[in-house]
Order: sequence, then structure tokens, then C-alpha cells
Amino acid sequence: MPRISAFYGIYIYMYFQDHEPAHFHAIYGEAEAWVDIDTGRLRRGKLPPRAERMVLDWLNLHRSELHENWRRAQAGRPLNPVAPLE
Repeated sequence: MPRISAFYGIYIYMYFQDHEPAHFHAIYGEAEAWVDIDTGRLRRGKLPPRAERMVLDWLNLHRSELHENWRRAQAGRPLNPVAPLE
């Protein structure tokens, strides 16, 4: 599970050849959620409200990069790092 970004104690991962819809995994402490790249909806799991807001802000800044990494992951290719939220 490659880590593609990290910011404010939040770690973002994407699995190779994971199932649709396109998504990433966000982990903050004991909390974990997978987030739909297109909609920003937390499909599974839960994050504290502040962490969720930061993840969604980050998603909105990097949606195209995340889609590219999703395509790369599905093809088994190395993933590109994505800049953290600043």
C-alpha cells in the first residue's frame, strides 16, 4: 500500500489494483476512511471532522493527480507522490 501523501498527521494511501470506484485511503491516528475521488464522499470508515475537512480540501486541490495515480495503480505502475496540504 504505497503512501502518496502525508500532512498534519494524516496519511494518504492508494492500493494497487483496488476495486472501483476510484478512491484513496486516509488514515489519521486510529481512524481510517476510504474517499471517493470523484465525489469526495467517505465510502467506508470515518475521520474526525477536522481531519475530514482537511482531506477534502486536499482532494479538491489534487483531484487530477489522484485520478492519474488511480490509473497507474490499476496498471501496477509506480505511483507519484502528491503534494501535502499546506
